[in-house]
Amino acid sequence: MSIAFVREKEGGEAFEDLPDRPISPHTNFVTKEGLALIEAEVARLEAENAGLDHNDKAETARVSRDLRYWSSRKNSAQVIERVEGDTVHFGSTVTVVREDDETQTFHIVGEDEADPAKGSISYVAPLARAITGKNVGDTVEVNGQEVEITKVSA
Repeated sequence: MSIAFVREKEGGEAFEDLPDRPISPHTNFVTKEGLALIEAEVARLEAENAGLDHNDKAETARVSRDLRYWSSRKNSAQVIERVEGDTVHFGSTVTVVREDDETQTFHIVGEDEADPAKGSISYVAPLARAITGKNVGDTVEVNGQEVEITKVSA
């Protein structure tokens, strides 16, 4: 049987070969809160790694992969301070009204801290890109639907 079909190294030692998590090509802008979340995840993974039974190759591979990812994100993070004003920018909390009269409020944040279900979207999301630099009263089209900016706050 070809070695390609066996999950063992030539020496007979079992392993899990996990590919690295993809790193976004976009600049790693984060809020202060986002940086704190990244730092907490790195600390959690470092503690988990220290307590691992390194004979468990699958778990060691998973923790190592995740630690490489979050360490890279921590090292590349660029904290963006909140800016006051009516212009939409990174860190803004924005309320828009869609053409179906539905109102949506969200906070524009970094990629790793975005959670649409909790009201935050990444600054590289189509909606965030479309409204960045716009002001209250401006209308933009996103995914074939018009949205009007009704409120912007820091």
